[in-house]
Amino acid sequence: MTIFTAAIEQASDILWNSLLLFLLVGTGVFFTIRLRGVQLRRFGEGFHRVFGNFTLRGKKADDQGMSSFQALATAIAAQVGTGNITGCATALVSGGPGALFWVWVSAFFGMATIYAEAVLAQRYRTTVNGKVTGGPAYYIRAAFKGTFGKVLAGVFSVLIILALGFMGNMVQSNSIGDAFHNAFGMSHLAVGIVVAVIAAFIFLGGVQRIAAVTEKIVPIMAAFYIVGCVVILVMNYKTLPNAFTQIFVLAFNPQAMAGGVAGVTVQQAMRFGVARGLFSNEAGMGSAPNAAATASVSHPVKQGLVQSLSVYIDTLLICTCSAMMVMVFWVQDPETAMALNGMPLVQMAVNNAVGEVGIHFITFAIFAFAFSSLIGNYFYAETNFRYIFKNTKWGMLIFRVLCLAAIFYGCVNSFDLAWNLADIFMGFMAIINLVAILLLGKWALAALDDYTRQRKEGKDPVFIAASVPGMPACECWTTADLPNFGDNPVEEYIEEAASLDSEGLR
Repeated sequence: MTIFTAAIEQASDILWNSLLLFLLVGTGVFFTIRLRGVQLRRFGEGFHRVFGNFTLRGKKADDQGMSSFQALATAIAAQVGTGNITGCATALVSGGPGALFWVWVSAFFGMATIYAEAVLAQRYRTTVNGKVTGGPAYYIRAAFKGTFGKVLAGVFSVLIILALGFMGNMVQSNSIGDAFHNAFGMSHLAVGIVVAVIAAFIFLGGVQRIAAVTEKIVPIMAAFYIVGCVVILVMNYKTLPNAFTQIFVLAFNPQAMAGGVAGVTVQQAMRFGVARGLFSNEAGMGSAPNAAATASVSHPVKQGLVQSLSVYIDTLLICTCSAMMVMVFWVQDPETAMALNGMPLVQMAVNNAVGEVGIHFITFAIFAFAFSSLIGNYFYAETNFRYIFKNTKWGMLIFRVLCLAAIFYGCVNSFDLAWNLADIFMGFMAIINLVAILLLGKWALAALDDYTRQRKEGKDPVFIAASVPGMPACECWTTADLPNFGDNPVEEYIEEAASLDSEGLR
């Protein structure tokens, strides 16, 4: 078993620190150039779409899918796990303070990748038993065609079920069990029962309840954590200039300043920073598109712009907050900081800044982040389970019981192999997904051009596949679907699209 575990760890290291590192970054750079920096040019618009009419009481999810914000919240729920607290701390220890700069770089390019994923998920969405669904499995099948495409889509679905629905959720629930046991002395068994019961209540409510929960807890937990971190940083404001100086200088010369990690090179700073950033926001892994596909919008680009904000919130805000708390401690006591790693480093940093109250703050954050990941991961797993097994009543019941059993087991027992297996499964997910979006990338660009043209004409963009030159026929995006989508599409464009339909352009 030890040999097997070591082999899995080595395989995960090779996969994530060589092949995937270059593939993920390269894809982000490609789409940034191909889409003409859409994450910058349209950032304000995406921000407005997310927060312009923000409310904790959004529309109820139905057969036509979630609201745009609910889809974003579900994606963030899955992305924001305990890794957002400990991940950057690990990157700082392994790659030095300069690694944080490369976290930011990876996030910037990741925004373009996740935009492309979301647009393609919307473009290739479909309707199953009257309900809108979609995700990578659907556009993978379109990218590779034939039997090979169907098999590859099935493989992807199995991987995401195993990686997120089972292994990933075991890891997250274990963090919850450990956090409450260490902070309050609660038994892992009691925590496991409570977490499993709450999760069961949410899961059994289907997509409607998942959407309703995520749109409420994600903004609250993110705001609470960010405000708490800001308070800690303000209390230690005198150390911030030195902290930022170290981040930017050590990104390119790790040995230039006191406190740099002995033996760390620029390559290592880049490696650990980029890897941690990409792993944090999941851009390119093919998880977020499962939620993006269900968003009820009038044009795929609208959800692409919204979904790109998930990277900004997850990495550039939440991860940065965690990292800066550690950096404050790093500047004050570099020797002690370098001797710690992961959660102990974060706990020591917070305790050093605000005292024992910091332990309770971190415990709450771990619970909120880990539990939200449980919900988001389950949604992704269920979507792909339905892709493989359709809507079999007994099949869904068995699947939900197994997912809850994994959550309970994770709370009660430490399963170190689970994280490494999840890494490998997600690695293969990313490879399949990235190749697919690169093959279909021209349609993400075509959709953006169509959106931009309509905006220049003063219209609220509405997507009709037949009106985009060369666009293959879509199962959804026809004039018949218009009543089901959108933000009050302009009448003249509907008439224009309808005339195209009548001419046989579908």
